[in-house]
Amino acid sequence: MPQTLPLIPGYDAAAPLILQRGAALSAGTFLAQVMALAEVLPPQPYLVNLCEQRANFLVAWCAAAVRGQTNLLPASRAPQVIADARAGYGDNHIVDDGRVLEVLARGVAPHAPLVPQIPADHIIQIGFTSGSTGRPTAHAKRWGNLHFNTRFNAERIRECLTEFDAAARPSVIATVPPQHMYGTETSVLLPLLERMAVHGGRPLFPRDVAEALAEVPAPRVLVTTPVHLRALVASTQVFPAIAVVVSATAPLDAALARQVAANLGAPLLEMFGSTETCVIASRLTANESGWRLYPGVSVESAADHAWVRAAWFDQPTRLQDVVEISPAGRMLLRGRNVDMIEIAGKRASLSDLTRRLLEIPGVQDAVVFQPADGEAEAQGVARVQRVAAAVVAPSLTVAQILDAMARSVDPLFLPRPLLLLAALPRNELGKTERAQLLQLLR
Repeated sequence: MPQTLPLIPGYDAAAPLILQRGAALSAGTFLAQVMALAEVLPPQPYLVNLCEQRANFLVAWCAAAVRGQTNLLPASRAPQVIADARAGYGDNHIVDDGRVLEVLARGVAPHAPLVPQIPADHIIQIGFTSGSTGRPTAHAKRWGNLHFNTRFNAERIRECLTEFDAAARPSVIATVPPQHMYGTETSVLLPLLERMAVHGGRPLFPRDVAEALAEVPAPRVLVTTPVHLRALVASTQVFPAIAVVVSATAPLDAALARQVAANLGAPLLEMFGSTETCVIASRLTANESGWRLYPGVSVESAADHAWVRAAWFDQPTRLQDVVEISPAGRMLLRGRNVDMIEIAGKRASLSDLTRRLLEIPGVQDAVVFQPADGEAEAQGVARVQRVAAAVVAPSLTVAQILDAMARSVDPLFLPRPLLLLAALPRNELGKTERAQLLQLLR
C-alpha cells in the first residue's frame, strides 16, 4: 500500500461534489473550505464531529484528516453518549455546524490548487456501534483501508448503471446520516474517492426524497434502509427516475426488493457489512439469496460466528453472524448468534420472526425481541422465557396478528406480549435499540 493517498483522487476543481437546491459546490471550492477550517483547528489529536449538515460534516471530516487528527463519531447526539466518547479520548475538541459556518463566513479562496496527501495508515475516524446489541464499542478506520473498501462499493454500484455512460458522475441521495459507518461509506467516501456527487440533505419522508431526487442530475443513486423503503413503496408519491437503490443496516426480503423495483423502477443493491468490517459483500436481493463477497475478502464459518479476512484489514475480524459458503462461493446468512434463541429445546431466529410479522397484510412495521432473565424480572415479565414484539398495524388487533402469525410459526415463538404502537422507536439508521424495546415492556 502507498505511504500516502490523496484526499480527492483524480481531483478536478470544477467537478461538482455537493449538490443541493439546484446548486453545486465544486470540488475546488469544497477543498478551499476544508483548508480554511484546517488552518484554525486547535492542536488536539481528536475532533468530535457533531455536524448535522452533510456538507459541514464533510468539511470538518476532511479538515481533521488534513491536520492529522482523527474524527470521533458518537453513535448519537445524546449528551451522555457524546460524553462517553470524549471520556475515552481525553485530548479532544468539538466541531459542530456553527463552528464550520463561522469559519466559512470569513471567506475562503476560490479553490485549493493542491490536493492534500493523507498517510495511508492514519486513523481517520473512530466510529461507535449503536448499542443495539450491547455496550457501544469503538472501531478505528485507517485512510488506506477505506480507499480499498470504497473502490469495491463504487464498482458494485456502477455495475447497476447499465443504461449510463461509464464517464457519468452519479448523484448520491442518502436518507442515512454521515456519522454512521454506512453513511460514511456512501455519502462521504463515494463523493471524495469515486467521482460521485452527494446531495447535501438527509430526506426523511417520501415527499422529501422526491424533492431531493429532483434537485440532482441523473444517474441518481438512492442510499437508504429497509424502514425507509417500506415507507416509499407504500406511498403514492411520484419519484424522479432512480438508477439504483442501495440498502443496508437490516435484512431485506426479496418481496420488498421486488416491490422497490416495481414502484421505483430501479434495481435494489443490498450491501452487507458492519461497523467493524465496512461493506464486504452485496447482492441484487430481488433475485439473489447469496451474497457476492468483495475481491480479496474471505469468510471462515464457525459454530456461532464467522471470521472475516481481507487484504486491507489490519487483522481478522469476528462477525456475530452464522454463515455458510455455497459451492459457488456465495455467502449465505443463517442468522446472528445474538439473534438465535432457544425455547424448550427449539431454536428460532428473531430476525426471521420479525420478517414473518412484516409479511402479514396490515402490518406496517414490527420487531421481535427477547429480554434476558434478569431484564425480564425487572420488567415484570415471567421468568419462563418467551419472545415479545412491538408492532405498528393500525387496522389489526393483537388476536388477528397472532392468528396470522400462527400459520407459519411454532406456538412457542408467538410473541407475548405483543404491543401495538403508533410508531416504533427507531434511531437515525432505522434500527430499534434494545434499551428502548425493554422500556416498552414496563
